[in-house]
Amino acid sequence: MKVGLQISSFTWPGGPEAIGPTLARIVRDADDAGFDSIWVMDHFFQIRGNGRIEEPMLEGMTALGFMAAHSARARLGLMVGGVPYRHPGLWIKATTTLDVLSGGRAWLGIGAAWNAEESRALAIPFPPLGERFEMLEETLQMAHEMFAGERGSESSFRGRQFRAERLLNSPQSLSRPRVPIMVGGGGERKTLRLVAQYADACNVFGSPEAIARKYRILDGHCADVGRDPGEIERSTLQDVRLAVGGGAGSGAGAGGETPDEVVERLGELADAGAQHVVVDLKAVHEPARLERFASQVLPQLHGLQ
Repeated sequence: MKVGLQISSFTWPGGPEAIGPTLARIVRDADDAGFDSIWVMDHFFQIRGNGRIEEPMLEGMTALGFMAAHSARARLGLMVGGVPYRHPGLWIKATTTLDVLSGGRAWLGIGAAWNAEESRALAIPFPPLGERFEMLEETLQMAHEMFAGERGSESSFRGRQFRAERLLNSPQSLSRPRVPIMVGGGGERKTLRLVAQYADACNVFGSPEAIARKYRILDGHCADVGRDPGEIERSTLQDVRLAVGGGAGSGAGAGGETPDEVVERLGELADAGAQHVVVDLKAVHEPARLERFASQVLPQLHGLQ
């Protein structure tokens, strides 16, 4: 099983001045430990469930460029990008830039977006859901064209939402045949259909039973479009609250799960079909927490089939 790390909070000791050094340390440590991927969210305000909206939040693509400079191995991406936040050409060009400067380690993570509140607050257009799905599909179509060949297809594009005169992409991405595309979300009629048609990976949430259902639905969409479902990596994002106090037996009473409990829970996701689990490791800025996950959990997860 592949294992990724999502960094979803920047409310760390030291205030804004400490965010850069702390993020650099987390990324270096995760990269050195052997995480397969490192992700940040694509939000402008902190989201519900993680904290107050006024808490610090970094713009995602800028953060990924910084993270590329402090890592050498792990793939980097947004979990996942909100399609209305950037025009399609910028989505693809920015991701290509990340891929080139990171030595071929970028993901294009993208979805239809949901946070209307932050968009309204910052004057970012946030069309109705149907239009956002049209934007998402056309962006995926353009990505396939621009990631093709030595410098894109250079053809024009005419869609309902977007028109482009020349799909030039130079320099081209280092990842071949293209930067891998992850479409996030578990919508059974539209999102998973787009995964089957255009993506190299999906990302869904929930229990083992819930994600197994999503993967079965994805298999059906693949059959409908003539796609081998084995070409699509099955990913899931999961919160992890790992205990750090005490010995091997310290669990929820000590502030979280034990390493064995984490392995058991995430192992059930592997049994349900997950091939890549991305953990949102709470309090990841605490070195002991990341070190414990890296030494006592990560090797066991990498050993799962």
